[in-house]
Amino acid sequence: MTTTGYSPSHPASPSTWVAPHVDEPVQATVAVPASKSLTNRKLVLAALADGPSTLSSPLHSDDSDRMVDALRTLGAVIDEVPGDGAFGPDFHITPPASLRGDVTIDCGQAGTVMRFIAPLAGLAEGDVTITAHESALHRPMGEMIKALREIGADIDDGGRWALPFTVRGRGRIRGGEVMIDASGSSQFVSGLLLAAPRFDVGLHLIHSGERLPSIPHIDMTVETLARRGIQIEHPTPNEWIVPAGIPRGRDTVIEPDLSNASPFLAAALLTGGSVTIPGWPPTSTQPGALLPEILSLLGARTGRRGGALTVTGSGRIAGVDLDLTAASELTPTLFALAAFADAPTTLHGIGHIRGHETNRIDALIGNLRALGGQADELPDGIRVTPRPLHGGLWRAHHDHRIATAGALIGLRVPGVEVDDIGTTAKTMPEFPQLWQRMLDGDAAARS
Repeated sequence: MTTTGYSPSHPASPSTWVAPHVDEPVQATVAVPASKSLTNRKLVLAALADGPSTLSSPLHSDDSDRMVDALRTLGAVIDEVPGDGAFGPDFHITPPASLRGDVTIDCGQAGTVMRFIAPLAGLAEGDVTITAHESALHRPMGEMIKALREIGADIDDGGRWALPFTVRGRGRIRGGEVMIDASGSSQFVSGLLLAAPRFDVGLHLIHSGERLPSIPHIDMTVETLARRGIQIEHPTPNEWIVPAGIPRGRDTVIEPDLSNASPFLAAALLTGGSVTIPGWPPTSTQPGALLPEILSLLGARTGRRGGALTVTGSGRIAGVDLDLTAASELTPTLFALAAFADAPTTLHGIGHIRGHETNRIDALIGNLRALGGQADELPDGIRVTPRPLHGGLWRAHHDHRIATAGALIGLRVPGVEVDDIGTTAKTMPEFPQLWQRMLDGDAAARS
């Protein structure tokens, strides 16, 4: 396959990455690293368990490293041990007798860390200060602070309802009934549910908002707790009842990250080629499990064989109307595909992604317009009208999924430069190498 990237006729500054452009169909098998969402949930529960756990084939990335560091800071012993995974060692976790306080935790850019660690901090013996990278201090935390105060946590946030703040841990949280508006992030619900078994009386959590994004991530949390012996009642769509108890120590294998597979599968549509992802689970609570259905709507052929998912492009991408409430993290990939569709595309149910690593709606629209494309902001989404594109700078905005969307655009448009491809290390440090190996046709090889 002919690809173009860095060359004397197309110089790039050291901080930019020229997205490879291809003129032939992609044909490759791509093994992707483990799910960040599952890795971080299972790390938290292992640190709260009644005994040791081993996580096999976990993710090793900026976000998972932040979670490991946070739990170690709170007193958990997390050792890296040899395993069969292709992307790094396994984790062996020994929970502490009690969570340690008088510490500071830096969440970096990881939303799961800030939302999952805050409830744990109230269980610590002493103050826990939670902060983040300056680019992530804007991320919504007010609803979590409010909910924790209502169930007995003492939090000093200087009246900002935002990071940084200090949780004055007393070794316990009362728990009980609490209402929360999780319209801004389903991670508020997941963070409270994960810690709830260790509250004195458990938790009766009620979502009070009009909409709840990323419900599969909440289902993932409920299933992960159930596998450790904590059975959650779910009497209404917006209500969860968690009994007090101690999660069981348990050895487990982490699934591949299905959402991180989305740029590779989308490459098959963009080039009229075929990409296979091995280890695709038969069932999964990951939002990325919706990809086969969604990509089929866009014109792809999808098939499963021997535990692998294969997506084949037909040379056509259909313009569609998609409700992505359940899978908003797929927006950047689907936005990139929509730029080359045969009709306009509307993506809705995604208003909350304005509060992710960056305002993803603004970032995607601004980047596409800079390349000559047309996209318009809607109250709860984006409308993309396909137009001819030209090369230029694609700004990652410190957001891994914005960066990979730029890589996709570059497959069809020569001269697209992503200003910070390194931001993909947040959830997939191997992305640039895997992308090139996919284009070379040997992405089944491990980095």
